[in-house]
Amino acid sequence: MSEAASDVRFDLVVATIARTDELESLLSSLDAQTHRAVRVVVVDQNDDDRLEPVLAGHAGLDVLLLRSARGLSRARNAALPSLTADVVAFPDDDCVYAHDLLARVAERFAADPGLDGLAGRPVAADGRTTGRWPSRAQRIRPDSVFHTVISHTIFLRRSVVDRVGGFDEQLGLGSGTAWSSGEEIDFLVRALHAGTRLEYDPSLVVTHPVKPPSPDGLVALGRRDGGSLGYVLAANRYPPGTILRLLLRPLVASAAFAVLLDGTRARFQLATFGGRLRGLAAGRRRR
Repeated sequence: MSEAASDVRFDLVVATIARTDELESLLSSLDAQTHRAVRVVVVDQNDDDRLEPVLAGHAGLDVLLLRSARGLSRARNAALPSLTADVVAFPDDDCVYAHDLLARVAERFAADPGLDGLAGRPVAADGRTTGRWPSRAQRIRPDSVFHTVISHTIFLRRSVVDRVGGFDEQLGLGSGTAWSSGEEIDFLVRALHAGTRLEYDPSLVVTHPVKPPSPDGLVALGRRDGGSLGYVLAANRYPPGTILRLLLRPLVASAAFAVLLDGTRARFQLATFGGRLRGLAAGRRRR
């Protein structure tokens, strides 16, 4: 590792609730990092002290323990005033970092002072890519952010985080709204509008468990994520052409799956369409 890269400091913001075994796996992967200039900012949303033995088992890690009201965006916002490192990341409490991931990210930032942020590729435990992610590295732009970014693979210079401000607490798991995802997309769209340079690099992978939903769960997921996308589109004033295209896509897909007699996917796409319509209305109110 270059001397400049070894000086890059990380703050890793981990919001956690109702998980101990998964958090143990994440902390073990952080304990094994070859890059050691790392602080873990754990935001505890549990109503008890279940994290005490988990954290006690990783005394070698630099950990700042905070508490917040429930909700992913609320937890991350609670951590923002305490951030001091050069680079900030937001790993989920059930993901795992490869032992050299932070070293590789540090090298990228040290070698390219104009780079404001990186996003990697999520993989399952067996190394398979989870979902449709580009196979080539590319600049992240407002029209590509939807398929190049997921929160547990994001690394941002702290100056970007300071510039953009907090996460929208109407978005994110536990928000209590019908569009309880997409908080990181909204955050990065605002960062892009502020002139930041973000890059997607599929060689940077983060392992995250894959839990296939039931048919009804898939429909609920379409409704939720559709609502989140609609909200982000409207709140960030995407052009009408982009909004229309993203509205029509699930509607056309629903009809196609109906013809193929795939009722579950047809329902999923229709729920996605309805969610996007509702999210658009809610996002306009944030303007």
